Amino acid sequence: MSYSDFTPKVGLDAVGLTNLGGVMWNASPATLYEEFVMNGEGVIAADGPMCAETGKYTGRSPEDKFVVEEPSSKDKIWWGKVNRPISEEKFDGLLHRVQAYLQDNMVYVQDCWAGAEVTERLPIRVVTQLAWHSLFARNMFIPVTDADDLRNHEPQFTIISAPGFKADPAVDGTRSEAFILVHFGRGIVLIGGTSYAGEIKKSIFTIMNYVLPLRGVLSMHCSANEGPAADSAVFFGLSGTGKTTLSADPKRRLIGDDEHGWTDLGIFNFEGGCYAKVIRLSAEAEPEIYKTTRTFGTVLENVVMDERGVLDLDDDSKTENTRAAYKLEQIANALPAKQAGHPMAVVMLTADAFGILPPIARLTRNQAMFYFLSGFTAKLAGTEIGVKEPQPTFSACFGAPFLPQPPVVYARLLAQRLDEHGSDVWLV
Repeated sequence: MSYSDFTPKVGLDAVGLTNLGGVMWNASPATLYEEFVMNGEGVIAADGPMCAETGKYTGRSPEDKFVVEEPSSKDKIWWGKVNRPISEEKFDGLLHRVQAYLQDNMVYVQDCWAGAEVTERLPIRVVTQLAWHSLFARNMFIPVTDADDLRNHEPQFTIISAPGFKADPAVDGTRSEAFILVHFGRGIVLIGGTSYAGEIKKSIFTIMNYVLPLRGVLSMHCSANEGPAADSAVFFGLSGTGKTTLSADPKRRLIGDDEHGWTDLGIFNFEGGCYAKVIRLSAEAEPEIYKTTRTFGTVLENVVMDERGVLDLDDDSKTENTRAAYKLEQIANALPAKQAGHPMAVVMLTADAFGILPPIARLTRNQAMFYFLSGFTAKLAGTEIGVKEPQPTFSACFGAPFLPQPPVVYARLLAQRLDEHGSDVWLV
C-alpha cells in the first residue's frame, strides 16, 4: 500500500532524514517494479522476477560491520572479531554525512515487523536508496498492511541503506568504503558503500539476536518445518549448509528457512520471506525454490541472463552466491502462521568438506552443547567476500557472525529448551 499524502506518527525526521527529494511509503511490488525500471536499477527477466546486480560486493562483508560502543549495550556485547567497536563520535559523523547525502533524493520506506509471534515481534523500518532494496525488505520481513497500524507504527529499529555513499576510512574510522554500523541504544543501523541486500537482512537478525535473549527467548540461525502430525523440526547451520533445501521438503510444511525464535509457546519465524542461494538450482531437485525464480515479485541478485531475459542459474561468472528473495507464501506448502509447537527434532547441519565427522549422529545433551558452541563447519564459496574454496571454521551457535552477545547466552537458552521439551538432537 502506498500513500502519496501519508503522514506517519513517527516520521523520518526521528532519524534525522529531512529535506528529502521524496518519500515513497510502503510501496507495493508493482509500484517498486516501476521505480526499479525508471531508475535504471536493473532489468526484468522473461518470467517476471526483478534482477539486480550488486557490483563488487556480492556477499556479506563481515570485516566492515561495527557495533557502536555506547552505555546501554556496552556490557552486553561480545566484543572482538565479530563485534568490532566504533565510537559514538564516528557513528554520528557518518550518520550526519549520510543524512546530507540523501537530501534532495527519493527514498523508499517499508514499515514491517520482525517476528511472526505477536508477543515477541519487533517493529522495524527500512529506509533505502534503491527501489529493489525496498522490495527486498518487503519480501524478507512481515509488512504492516493495515492503514491505521501503518500510521501508528513506531519503529524500535530503523535501517538506513545508502549504497551510493562511500565512507572515507581515514575520516570515518571504517575499514573500507563499505560499512554496517549498529547502534543498539538509538535503534539505528547505518549501511553504505555496498549494494548486497543480505546486509539488510542480517542486520535485523543481529538486532533480534540482541533483543530476544534479554527477554528469555532463544534466537536461532536455523530453518524450520512441520510434519503432518504437527511434529516440528529445526535445522541449524551456516549459509550454504542446506537449511533452505531441507526446510522446503514437499512432504512437510515450511515455517521458515533461516531465522527463528523459541519461546515457552514454541518456535516462530523472524521473517516473512526466504533468501535462497540459487546457483545451479534445478527444477528436478528443488522444484519449489526453482519456481520462485520464474515468478513476479521475486528479487534476484547477480543472476546471469541472456539478451532475451532467460535466466542461466548455472552461470557463476558474477558470483557463486547468486540469490533469490521471495515471500514465504510463494512456497506452496508454507505454513501461513509461520509458527509451530516445540520441535521434536533439532538438527545441526555441518558442511564437513574434509570427512572428519560421521554422516549422521544422535547427540546427548552434553554433546549437543559442545557442537552448538563449537559450531564446526566449512565456509562455502560466495557467502562471504574472499571465500573461493571451502574453509574449515568454528562458528559458535552455527551463526557467530550475527551474535551480538556471548555464545554462552544462546547455549544456556538452548539447553533450557532441550531440558524442558526433550527434543532429539542430531548432527548431520
